[in-house]
Amino acid sequence: MSAPLEIRDPQVAPTYGDGPISRFCKRALYEARDEVFIRLSLQRVIVMTILMAALFFALRVHDPRVRVPEVAKLGAMALYLALWGYLLPPVILMLHNTMHRPFIKEPKWLSAVHPYVMSFFFGIPTCYREHHLGMHHAEDNMQKDLSSTLAYRRDNFLHFLVYFFRFFFLGIFEVGCYLARARKVKMAKRLVFGELSHYALIAVVMMLDFRFGLAAFLLPFLICRFMMMVGNWGQHAFINTDRKNSGLANAISCINVAYNTRCYNDGYHIGHHLRANRHWTELPGDFEKSVELYVREGAIVFAGIDFFMVSVLLWTGQWKTLARCFVRLDGKERSDEDVIAMLKSRVSPVRSWPAESIVADVANA
Repeated sequence: MSAPLEIRDPQVAPTYGDGPISRFCKRALYEARDEVFIRLSLQRVIVMTILMAALFFALRVHDPRVRVPEVAKLGAMALYLALWGYLLPPVILMLHNTMHRPFIKEPKWLSAVHPYVMSFFFGIPTCYREHHLGMHHAEDNMQKDLSSTLAYRRDNFLHFLVYFFRFFFLGIFEVGCYLARARKVKMAKRLVFGELSHYALIAVVMMLDFRFGLAAFLLPFLICRFMMMVGNWGQHAFINTDRKNSGLANAISCINVAYNTRCYNDGYHIGHHLRANRHWTELPGDFEKSVELYVREGAIVFAGIDFFMVSVLLWTGQWKTLARCFVRLDGKERSDEDVIAMLKSRVSPVRSWPAESIVADVANA
């Protein structure tokens, strides 16, 4: 028998005493536990404003008395991107949490502008909410979900590139049309307006200063979208066509990993699909209560790795590492070879899923 499973991911939100920010949060937020998001937002806005200003002036030095070598300017751009990349992940998952639950009660305008401020500083898609709530959770990674992984071989990086470039170039049209057909007209309008505004912002800044626009806006815009698609790929890499999809058959969870501490238990993706508005602090407890259900449905859970690592391990054929990280939820001994065979059986393109009435090649659907 394997050792009993011990959950080490956070199950309590941080507390901050009774200072002015805490008093504001108690009055302004729907959920007092979300004070962590207000503090994160304030910190990130201050830090990113300083970083952007420093980068802008470092690249715009024209005083002949101050010679700044080109390599130093390139170094400043690289340093900016490194710091941006480190600061980004918790912001994305903050927005993920606050779009699923009521966040700021008053002032209401702050709730409306909050995600756009984060998009400005971090390049996060302005259509994140419309895609995620309007389509992804409505369709649950099935055929009508335009970011579905079903049609692709999930251990093949070339398949991922097709997946990424299709969504990158066609997403605004396909998701917009989907939302319009689903009579989510307001969402469709916000998607188109937000995306076009984002494109315009990047274009204007790059015309004013190409290198600043490249480092502070265009590259974050591109890298952020790429990494978010890498994450979604890992979250929905393994499809169990022996079961009807109920949130457990086409998603995975990643537990006991540092990513969950930084990013508000985002690894509990199965639990999130089972109940999308569950507070992030409650996800580990829900997982512990649901272990029998996970075992019965053949759910896949990894420990010590996150979704991005799952994707990379798949692309590089590191099946033994995946098998070692696979959690034997039933507590029974199971060889790595047996686990690898099961994992490999779940990454092929889904052409037939009788329990979901899929009988044709979804790649042509």
